[in-house]
Amino acid sequence: MGRKSSAKTTKEASTPPPDQPRSKAPLMAVTLVIVALVAGGLALWSDSTPTEAEQAATQFPDRGPIPSDLKPHPQANLPPLNFPAYPTARSQEVVRAAYTFAAEHPEVLSYVPCFCGCERAGHRGNEDCFVKSRDANGDVVTWDEHGMECAVCLDVATRSRQMFTSGATVADIRAAIEKEFGPLSTTRTPTPAVPHNH
Repeated sequence: MGRKSSAKTTKEASTPPPDQPRSKAPLMAVTLVIVALVAGGLALWSDSTPTEAEQAATQFPDRGPIPSDLKPHPQANLPPLNFPAYPTARSQEVVRAAYTFAAEHPEVLSYVPCFCGCERAGHRGNEDCFVKSRDANGDVVTWDEHGMECAVCLDVATRSRQMFTSGATVADIRAAIEKEFGPLSTTRTPTPAVPHNH
């Protein structure tokens, strides 16, 4: 008899107890912590992601920021244009008109992108294709010669000038330029968005 009872006891001891319902609280707490960390990281990342204009200003600090209050800037005495001995990308009249428009209308061409790849030279918009530097008053001091030799830059400036003369807003000009030239290129300048007051 002793054997039967001891075998029975061993068998009962090796049988696992019935499943107890587990608490899901620790799993939920871990999940919530992970979700909070991911959301916080995304919020921090999106707040710290610079805009195209900020990236350009950091990458090319010598160009300076583009003020949002740019105004037309007629200039009585523009620096002379030094045309090369070889033919320019467009006629001298078209080139001269593009340079003059860039000098006198930074409030337009600073917000119009260029699509020729000139962002590698630090250009932020089509104005930079023509104007290299301005003094504290906004007068052009030095031209950028790139615009003379680049048909894309000249065509963007010419189209912008024509639309501006017809009364188009800067936002409309930019939209038309992006629609016309954007599909033809894989690159573009990191041009700031048009301010709401334009």
